Amino acid sequence: SLLPYLDENDIIIDGGNSHFEDTNRRQKNLAEKGINYLGVGISGGEYGALHGPSIMPGGTKTAYAEVSEILEDAAAKTEKGACVSYLGPKSAGHYVKMVHNGIEYGIMEVLAEIYDFMRKILKLEAEEIGDIFAEWNQDFDSYLVEITAKIMKKEDPKTDQKLINMILDKAKHKGTGKWSVQSALDLGTAIPTINAGVNARLMSAIKEERIKNAEQFEKSQNRELAKENLIKKLKSALYFASVIAYAEGFKLLKTASEEYDYNLNYKEIARIWEDGCIIRSGLLEPIQKAFAAEMQLDTLITAEQFKSKLVNSAADLKEIINEAAESELPLTALHAAADYFNSLKSEKMPANLIQAQRDFFGAHTYQRLDAEGTFHTEWE
Repeated sequence: SLLPYLDENDIIIDGGNSHFEDTNRRQKNLAEKGINYLGVGISGGEYGALHGPSIMPGGTKTAYAEVSEILEDAAAKTEKGACVSYLGPKSAGHYVKMVHNGIEYGIMEVLAEIYDFMRKILKLEAEEIGDIFAEWNQDFDSYLVEITAKIMKKEDPKTDQKLINMILDKAKHKGTGKWSVQSALDLGTAIPTINAGVNARLMSAIKEERIKNAEQFEKSQNRELAKENLIKKLKSALYFASVIAYAEGFKLLKTASEEYDYNLNYKEIARIWEDGCIIRSGLLEPIQKAFAAEMQLDTLITAEQFKSKLVNSAADLKEIINEAAESELPLTALHAAADYFNSLKSEKMPANLIQAQRDFFGAHTYQRLDAEGTFHTEWE
């Protein structure tokens, strides 16, 4: 315990991936002893440790003011300033970092699925796939796309293969993606693309079971395809699903901010993610513009910076999904992104049937379109 070594008004900076509820508990307990506790999310990996990370502090404003210069000196820098900003009270910093990691899970899975499409359906080699990702990144300016291109080209020193071809397809996780999904469920907020990123890692973990199952089913037949056309559509699919992953993340942040009184500044969050962190991307500039135009924007999909582009790229994504279905290739996150978009713009959903079913077997009641109040029906 640190307590025996601390005096009143001392400040603890927790820069780990702490669960936001633990941060709330620690802050409350330490405040009773006159000690300040800042929950500080840090993203950047090894590169960020050497060159400056994105830093996401939460806690009291007075405690942050005491250490702000230190954090600003340590953070990554852009022309807009240091990639650090006071985010809000209590566990705001660790919550924002948790959602950052959730977005990261979603985009990583989207990239993995596009890679899988290129190698299995388009029959491209890793070197070719790396070239494609590198070319795309001239437009995306995304750290995750950048490293994906580099990964594809890395040689395995032990064989004459690309290293990516020698890596076991079992993805691990530290828990922050799962925390995002759990929190979203608690808050009643749908984040299906992020959830798909978590689920895909769980599916990858059952490698032995997948091998046994694969032996029992026939593989789909190869078909002749227009590769260049599909590669262009894959780029559109990446744009679409990346925007949706950010949209889900910011929706979760908005819901949490209202529930936990964080008073988050979404434009500022997007700004401090522009450098130093794993999800830094050219998409963060239009995200900032969207929130500058409407700070309490309900969803990024209706922002003028994204609306028409999403409609156009959705058509390309649909073709990719259809091709994958023909080849029995799972595209968990890409499907989820498309379904999220389609659901958000659906005036009517089939939940009326679900309410009727609930009322049928459990007398849970329902509401009507043409009258106020709550109703129950004797269905039999």
